[in-house]
Amino acid sequence: MKDEKSTARSLPSADTERRNAADVEDGRAGSGAALNPVLHGAGSDRAAAPTARAGTGIRVLKRNMKRNGSRGCVTRKTRFGSRERDWLKGDTQRGCVCLYGASEPQPPPSGPQTSSSGQPDLKLVLCSTNTPAEELCAQRDVQGLYLQLHGDLIRRLDPSERPLQMVYDYLTAMGYEDPLRVQQEAANSDLSCMIRFYSEKPVNADQQERTLLKGVFSVRKGKTQLHKWAERQVILCGTSLIVASVKDSLTGKMHILPLVGGKVEEVKRRQHCLMFSSAGPQAQTYYVNFDTLADYQRWHRQASKVVSQTISLVDLSCYSLEEVPEYLFYCQDITHLNLRHNFMRLDGPGGLANFNRFAQLRSLNLSHNGLGVFPESVCEIQTLTELYLSCNGLSAIPARIHNLQSLQTLCLDGNRLAALPEELGSLVQLCSLGLSFNDFPQIPAVLERLCALDKLAMAGNKVETLDLCSLLRMTHIKSIDLRLNGLRCVRSETVEPVKHLLLLDVRDNHLCALDLSSACSLETLQCQRNQLTTLTLSGFTLRTLHANNNRLTTVNIYPVPNQLTHMDLSRNLLEYLPDWVCDSRKIEVLDVSHNLLSELPARLLSSLSLRKLLAGNNRLERLAELLDHVPLETLDLQHNRLRELPESLFYKALNLKCLNVSANGLETIPPSSQSEESLSTLQELYLTGNNLNENCAALLVGHQNLRVLHMAYNQLLSFPASKLSKLEVLEELNVSGNKLKSIPSTVSSCKRLHSLIAHSNHISVFPEVLSLPEIKLVDVSCNEQTEILLPDSLPSTLQELDLTGNSSLMLEHKTLNLFSHISTLKLDQKPTVSAGDAQASSTLWDHGYAEMCGQRNKLCVSVLAVDRFGDSTEAAYGIFDGDRNEEVSRLLQCTMGDVLAEEIQHSSVDSVYMCNTFLTSHRKLGMAGQKLGASALLCYIHHESSEPGSYFSLTVANVGTCQAVLCRDGQPLALSKVFSLEQSAEETERVKLAKAIITEDNKVSGVTCCSRLLGCSYLFPWVLPKPWVHTEPLCSQDEFLILGNKALFQKVSYQEAVSTVLAVRDPRAAAKKLCTLAQSYGCRDNVGAVVVALRIGEDSCTCEPPLVTAEPRGSLAPAPLPISVSPGDPATPSSSSGIASEFNSEMSASEVGSEAGSTASDEHPSSGTTARPERRCSLHPAATLCNTGPLPSLGPGVHTALFQRQPSSATFSSNQSDNGLDSDDEAPLEGVISNGSKLEVEVDIHCCAFQLRSNPPESPKDLDGRHESRGLDYATKMRLQNSVVVSATNGCLLAVCGREISDLKKSPSTSSLFGKKLSNGSVVAPEDSHNIIEVALEAPKKKSGYFAAPAQQDPEDQLIIPPSLEQDVREQLRGQSPVVPGPPPPSTPPSARDPNWDQPNPTIPGLHPSTVLQQDVYDTAL
Repeated sequence: MKDEKSTARSLPSADTERRNAADVEDGRAGSGAALNPVLHGAGSDRAAAPTARAGTGIRVLKRNMKRNGSRGCVTRKTRFGSRERDWLKGDTQRGCVCLYGASEPQPPPSGPQTSSSGQPDLKLVLCSTNTPAEELCAQRDVQGLYLQLHGDLIRRLDPSERPLQMVYDYLTAMGYEDPLRVQQEAANSDLSCMIRFYSEKPVNADQQERTLLKGVFSVRKGKTQLHKWAERQVILCGTSLIVASVKDSLTGKMHILPLVGGKVEEVKRRQHCLMFSSAGPQAQTYYVNFDTLADYQRWHRQASKVVSQTISLVDLSCYSLEEVPEYLFYCQDITHLNLRHNFMRLDGPGGLANFNRFAQLRSLNLSHNGLGVFPESVCEIQTLTELYLSCNGLSAIPARIHNLQSLQTLCLDGNRLAALPEELGSLVQLCSLGLSFNDFPQIPAVLERLCALDKLAMAGNKVETLDLCSLLRMTHIKSIDLRLNGLRCVRSETVEPVKHLLLLDVRDNHLCALDLSSACSLETLQCQRNQLTTLTLSGFTLRTLHANNNRLTTVNIYPVPNQLTHMDLSRNLLEYLPDWVCDSRKIEVLDVSHNLLSELPARLLSSLSLRKLLAGNNRLERLAELLDHVPLETLDLQHNRLRELPESLFYKALNLKCLNVSANGLETIPPSSQSEESLSTLQELYLTGNNLNENCAALLVGHQNLRVLHMAYNQLLSFPASKLSKLEVLEELNVSGNKLKSIPSTVSSCKRLHSLIAHSNHISVFPEVLSLPEIKLVDVSCNEQTEILLPDSLPSTLQELDLTGNSSLMLEHKTLNLFSHISTLKLDQKPTVSAGDAQASSTLWDHGYAEMCGQRNKLCVSVLAVDRFGDSTEAAYGIFDGDRNEEVSRLLQCTMGDVLAEEIQHSSVDSVYMCNTFLTSHRKLGMAGQKLGASALLCYIHHESSEPGSYFSLTVANVGTCQAVLCRDGQPLALSKVFSLEQSAEETERVKLAKAIITEDNKVSGVTCCSRLLGCSYLFPWVLPKPWVHTEPLCSQDEFLILGNKALFQKVSYQEAVSTVLAVRDPRAAAKKLCTLAQSYGCRDNVGAVVVALRIGEDSCTCEPPLVTAEPRGSLAPAPLPISVSPGDPATPSSSSGIASEFNSEMSASEVGSEAGSTASDEHPSSGTTARPERRCSLHPAATLCNTGPLPSLGPGVHTALFQRQPSSATFSSNQSDNGLDSDDEAPLEGVISNGSKLEVEVDIHCCAFQLRSNPPESPKDLDGRHESRGLDYATKMRLQNSVVVSATNGCLLAVCGREISDLKKSPSTSSLFGKKLSNGSVVAPEDSHNIIEVALEAPKKKSGYFAAPAQQDPEDQLIIPPSLEQDVREQLRGQSPVVPGPPPPSTPPSARDPNWDQPNPTIPGLHPSTVLQQDVYDTAL
């Protein structure tokens, strides 16, 4: 894998030679006009502008930006001319740089959109990759250019740096490979959320306030009236108040008032007056009278922070500073100065060269300043005791470091050091030295002289051999951290014991054997994730041992480690436990899970010290009886071969709080006590996946403290009512996957019950749980429910109700209205298509999905599922896991399908369009993706276009920890790659080379364990969005596909997941079972699973190329199928159909066209690629058109169940929190309907029903042959009004039946016509096998963020029905037209167009070419 280059500090700018004017003139098409005209306003003519400096090759286009109502989202109203396009097409090294002003335009407060002439402009500068910043500055007459990455820090560019090359390098490091695509992406304004250039440094008022406050105010010294008021210059900087002797001047004597430990008080006798007093017996006082209330509050707020400090600390971190304010040097009491994450320079009045003016400075933090060289001027500050210089690219330490004789802490992590100077050894007080993530090949010898140093922190270096003999000369070193070093050998060639070493960390190395018997004082050893087969230790003082994820068959420790309290030997190859384990007297926690153990010694179970024993995933067949009362609190024995448990388990282990014996063969459980009185303290009991029957329920009565009970997938026929009523403190009950016909009514006695999960049973009567005061979750899906008897009111705590899979359940409107406050309501949708339509639908695959929150209060996992993607013989499935945030996963769910459809039309290479789909989705996250991220996995089932008779192929792409598994011949086949630092040595090495700091919990900068994510762009280049892409040909032996997030596959192995689905078969029930198993196995996090059943036989596909040119593959609009909706079956279902009416009435049909379109429609095709031809076979008949009379040009008919109600992309554009927190105090969003807990926003994310006018138009000949002249006139008018071309091959007909056209005009989204409300971020295409309606809290409430969603339609763009056609349209919609089959019309292949800059204008049939609307070429508006 190629190493991606970093642009975080300074991108390469070596070659400063640039093209001369002749190169530019070649692209002018012979024109002698000036090269830099400035464009003003929307669609305005180019105006002449002063000619650029000769030879610059730069052209500036001034873009007035029109706000569309979403913060950070702009709509471009200008376009490049033909000369600019020709010049850009001449060389991929030419491009466009977006230059922003000092402040970003702010959206108007409210009301209709107005002219943006008063707002700052974005200027587009045409230049080449060889154009340096100094040339751009000279052309624009500015002092310098500034670079901002990921909305974070802003630094000044060096004159020789080349902005366009920096953008190109950034995009290449992200993963783009095609130079033409890089050129196109560089001009996209969405990119400004990741990399942005300013012509002036933006001003941050809050930053200025915290850095420096000054002004001329009335001042009086002292508390007596002897002093008079006088106007003086007053400055609040750092820790001091500075008062000048002369008004408006800093000349003469300066009065310095230290404020730390002092006080600031309001003077009530004077308006806007503050009293500042210093600390100490000789305290001085100044009165300052401010002119305005704002000044008064600003100074009071900042001064109060200073006086409350206990030390003289000045924190100026993350301020993009190049130098400190010069006034700071007047604060002679400063002892701690934090300048972390800035761009400090040596020169200048406030540069590092003058820091020796701080007379009392003890701590200086200059980490993450990109210094490049060690600032030797710092060595003159002899009072320093702490110096932090991490992540500065330092390659050497100067000899002058010996001047810092008081230095105690020196942090040099994340640099490029390979050696240390001998002078460092003279720092006798140095007790902490950070050398992690450098390039040291061995432990520096100079450390032998640092006698005060007790810890050696050298993680992430290049030390391959550790010689214990060398440690004998470093008797002061007690702790060594050598993780992530590539360590291969630990040598001990001496018999002399190493007595001083107490802690050794050698995690994540390449050790095969480890002998530390000479380290006789070792207390803690961490050697996880090596390749150890043998481990030998001294047990004299050993307290903690972590040796999991190795290949150990035994562990040798001598003598018996009687001080050992915690030992982790999980995920090894142990077949037995050594005897010394039972002899250890103080062991409290023992983890031996995932080994090959066949028995546990009886002495171990009877240990008087053991409190937690984890022995799951072994081969245990029995447990020995407990001999005496034991203090055991947690016992995990899941995934063994146990048939029974010791009879005395519960009354000998009276402290037992948690017992997990899931996935065994238990037929009964032991009694809770020997008598009627039970002393059991058991709180959590997991019995899932055994052979227990209803007789076991009687044995649970004694556990009266039981809070969590999981008995899923057993043989329960019933649950005794009298026994259930005894479990009064029960909070969570899971009895899924049994044979229950009802839940006892005594469940109402469990007043603390908040979760009842009883799916996959035979329950016909709804449980009486809706009267419980704390009920939150009720899942009775996949049962035999027929009706629900509801109380008069539902508890306000109810958050989720799942009723899917109950085919006989009928709900009335009254019931649905009662459910309206539930944030997540899942119901089945009754099929609305005819039998013929169902027969024509795809039978090659169907899917089911499940998501569960676990113990988290929100669901951060989202699912995308489209069984008919593009045409009826393609499909797309995805799963997105935001870990701790829900915003990014929902955004990806709403947009990734559209982006994939767009990218497929640009390229026919699987790895290219999948990679670009991820990279484009990453860009479209906008501000939400700056600090937040998500794992993502996308699967695309399609034909291989290279061969006419090809079978299906499955292309999988993923980042992060979401995984995909294919069942082939009953065996799992992994299709994805886990991008986790713990599981990918290749990724770990890449992150190390990029000089990231990997914390001790194996997270990049302490944020995420993933090395590749969508979002989290501020961690670039350590965390990248480039996916792993794999294509697997499908065959008849492929039975199903499983998609899951990290939490699922952490608890359920690939083999168990495949075996589980094979036993269940139904995709929805299988997905439910997978999630339930994960929770019963101990998962506490969000868990999500998608199961796709595949029915691809040997004769499933005998496809032949179509007779006519097929549509570009990948459009989200399904292949047109002959559909027939019966006259009595309206699109909005009746109350008896079980579907709530979802057709909202606030958006016109034209708005539907733009909203339902692809959010990726602003992408430009790549060059040299064509879409693969559509394949057809006997199972997939040719596409047919549905003639609808007056609406002929809207395109072919569409399956009604293809539309989904989803969170709108536009809604997310203004709803994403850029810090991941939710807020309830935001103003309501315009165009969003909120009814308390339910936020309703509708948009179709599955069907590209309308395409922007950049798509190829239909030819007039095709239209004339198929449509009436009246329909053609209507189509012409509609195109003119909406600027939208609807392709008959790409589009789909919005079949609205039984609905008046007046209602259609008011609809916010026609996609909701057949739609469902989405819950918790999930989406499943409503196929016959899995039709779901979900009602949920749709979107985060934080009204901030930036997202590349389609702009709202302007008022003049509404769909207008001509009066002469209104009656016909109404009649047509009321009735039902017969199906008229026919082949799809030919469309212009993508290769026939210029895919880059020169897209052709759409041809409107019946119009003269002069009236054709002009195309927005090279328009990268959002």
